[in-house]
Amino acid sequence: MLRTLEYQIDEVYPPREDTYLLLRAALKEAGADDVTLEIGCGSGLITQEVAPRVKSILATDINPHAVRMVKAKGFEVVRADLFSGLRGKFDLILFNPPYLPTTDLERTEQWINFALDGGEDGRRTIRRFLKGLSGHLRPGGRALLLISSLTGLREVRSMAEAEGLDVRDVARHRCFFELLHVLRLEVAHSC
Repeated sequence: MLRTLEYQIDEVYPPREDTYLLLRAALKEAGADDVTLEIGCGSGLITQEVAPRVKSILATDINPHAVRMVKAKGFEVVRADLFSGLRGKFDLILFNPPYLPTTDLERTEQWINFALDGGEDGRRTIRRFLKGLSGHLRPGGRALLLISSLTGLREVRSMAEAEGLDVRDVARHRCFFELLHVLRLEVAHSC
C-alpha cells in the first residue's frame, strides 16, 4: 500500500480514459468568467488543468484522501457529498461520477469505492446529482457529466429531462468494453 503523510494514493481514483475525456470537454467548455465547481475531483487533474482558464474553481470530493491530495497541490477543495454543504451557484459544474453498475459482492469498504460504485444500475449517484443540479447553476450555467454506455445513455437523458434539463452529447470515447459520453446539461428554457 502506497502511503504519504497526508493521504493514501491507492485510495484516490487515478486519471484514466474517463478523466481525460471529461478534461478535453471541460477545456473546450471553460470560459474566462466562469465560476466553476468540480465534484468528485479525485487526484485533481481536471481542477489543475481547468483552473488557469476560469475565473475561479472549487473542487470537492467525499473521499478525505482525495481532498488532502488536491489541497496539497494548492487548490481550494472541500470534503462534500455532491452539493451538501455548498452554497452559491456556478457557471460550470464538472462531474465524473461513479457510473459503473455494481453488485454487493463488488463493493469494498475502501474510500476508493465512492469513485467506482454506481449502484445496481450505475445511476444511483447520477440520480442524486441531477436532482440537485438546477439549484446550483447560475442563469446560463451548464454542467458536464461523464457517463458510460453501461450506465444507460437513454435512461440518464430521460432522468435529466425530467429534472428540466436540456441534454447534449458533446464528447465520446470508445474503451474496450464501453462507450464513454460527456453530456452537457443546462436548465431548459420555457417559451
